[in-house]
Amino acid sequence: MIMKPCIMIIEDNIYLREELLHTFAKEGYAVLGISSFQSPEQEILNAHPDLVVLDINLPGKSGFELCKWLKNRCTFPILILTARDDLNDELRALGLGADDYLTKPCPPNRLLARVTRLLETYQKLPSLLKFGGLTFDVDACRILWKTTSLTLPETEGRIFQLLMEHAPDIVSKEYIAGNLWGGVDYVDENILQVNMTRLRKNLDKIGLKDIVRTVRGQGYVLCPSSEP
Repeated sequence: MIMKPCIMIIEDNIYLREELLHTFAKEGYAVLGISSFQSPEQEILNAHPDLVVLDINLPGKSGFELCKWLKNRCTFPILILTARDDLNDELRALGLGADDYLTKPCPPNRLLARVTRLLETYQKLPSLLKFGGLTFDVDACRILWKTTSLTLPETEGRIFQLLMEHAPDIVSKEYIAGNLWGGVDYVDENILQVNMTRLRKNLDKIGLKDIVRTVRGQGYVLCPSSEP
């Protein structure tokens, strides 16, 4: 079964958001609209979208801030769709990592054409996560650090991917277990600890032994090696 690409709409105007959701759904895409603008980051990460359509003028964190935050952690394309048609705004968005910039009102066929192009382009690229000087190639399960690289076994790679996707936030043991094994109720309670020990031993090979920290009672967090 071929999975349909998932488009996430980050737009606070409810009428425009519904219109965009309908436009993409009619073309066969899976669609999601964000439900909260107080702390949208976690909702976006949990959705694992294939592409985000992002407004700039949002309540709480601006589209500029959100674009920068997502691009430091995720590999999906971001298309800015905004009423702000100033060239400086466009250059700023592109400088923060946005992949395209369109102004409202935008004809649906133009928007769909740009989305199709971005999805096709990204399908040809490896999935890369970046944080604190680290780069993680999801497809190859490989860490790039300074002049060295390390290929991880699949399970350790999936754990490291979750830590990279959420860094610098803490990732709970329950969240990791749920993503890897369907939840803590379905696996031996020591399996995560065993895999975390193996991951740290492998990371030590390229000088990153202490980059994965345990936060007692909460989970694990990825910290750049320059931090205490």
